[in-house]
Amino acid sequence: MSDAQLKNEEKITGLLQRLAMLRGWSPKTTESYRSDLLHAELFFQTAKSSLTDADQQEVLHYLASLRQNGLKESTIQRRRSALSTWYAYLQDQGLREDHPARHLPKVRKSRPLPKLISEQSVEALINAPDTDTPTGLRDRTMLEILYATGLRVSELVALRLSQVDLAGGLVRVIGKGDKERLVPFGAEAASWLQAWLAVRPRESSGPYLFAGRGGKAMTRQNFWLRLKLYAAQAGIAPLPSPHTIRHAFATHLLNHGADLRAVQMLLGHANVTTTEIYTHVTRARLHDVVNHSHPLGRG
Repeated sequence: MSDAQLKNEEKITGLLQRLAMLRGWSPKTTESYRSDLLHAELFFQTAKSSLTDADQQEVLHYLASLRQNGLKESTIQRRRSALSTWYAYLQDQGLREDHPARHLPKVRKSRPLPKLISEQSVEALINAPDTDTPTGLRDRTMLEILYATGLRVSELVALRLSQVDLAGGLVRVIGKGDKERLVPFGAEAASWLQAWLAVRPRESSGPYLFAGRGGKAMTRQNFWLRLKLYAAQAGIAPLPSPHTIRHAFATHLLNHGADLRAVQMLLGHANVTTTEIYTHVTRARLHDVVNHSHPLGRG
C-alpha cells in the first residue's frame, strides 16, 4: 500500500469514527460503512481520483461497475447509501461544497420470479384431500376455488357466502385497498362448491363460506398448514404456499393464450407492470421447452 493510499484510509477511518460517535452507530455498522467506503476508494484511485474528491460522474461509474460485476441490488444500494452518508457528512463539515451522490437515480430492486409449479402438480394437490369427510370436502373446494380464481389467501379465507354467485359462476372479491372485483370460476370449481354448500354447517359457519372454529374466518396460517399437508401427501417438493397457487393460476392462463390485461384484472393488480412478471415466467418456460425438446437445444 502506497503512502497516499494509507493516508486516505486513515482519513476515512478517522472521519468515520467521528461520524459514528455523532450518530451512535454500533461497531458493526461502522465497520460495514468502512468496508464499503474503502472499496469505493480503491476504485476511485484506479481512476486517478479519491473517495473525498470524486465527482458525480465518477460516482456513477463506480455504481455502474458494481452492477457490471454482478453484485446484488441490495449490495449496490447499501454501498450507495454509504457514499451518500459520507458526502453529506463532508458537506456538513465544510470539506466539500457539493454532494455527488445526492441526485443519483435510485437502484431498483429486481423482483424475484414466482415459483413455478406444473399443472400436473396442481392437479395432484387438489386431489389430495379426502372428500368423504366434511373437512376434506371443504379443503378440496378451497383449493379448487383458489386455483380457479387466483385469489389471495387473505381474500379466500375471508369469503362470505353473500359474495358467491353460484348460478353466474362469479365471486365478488374485496381486495387490497377495499377495491372490489368480480372473478369468474369454471364448471369444475362450481360443482365442488355446490357439493360443499350441500353439507356446509350453516349455523356454526356464520357468514363465512369456509369458516374455521366457532364460525370465525379461517386464518391464513391454518389454510397454509393444510395446503402444506396435502402437498406433502401428493409428493410435491418444494412445498408450495397459497401464493404459489395464485402464481400458477396466472402463469397457466398465460401459457394457454390468455391476454395479459385480462389476467391483470382477474388478479386485481392496480398496474399491469405488476402482472408483467408472469410474462418472464412464461418466456423462461418456453426457453426450457426449446432446450429440452429441440434437437439443437440440448447441451
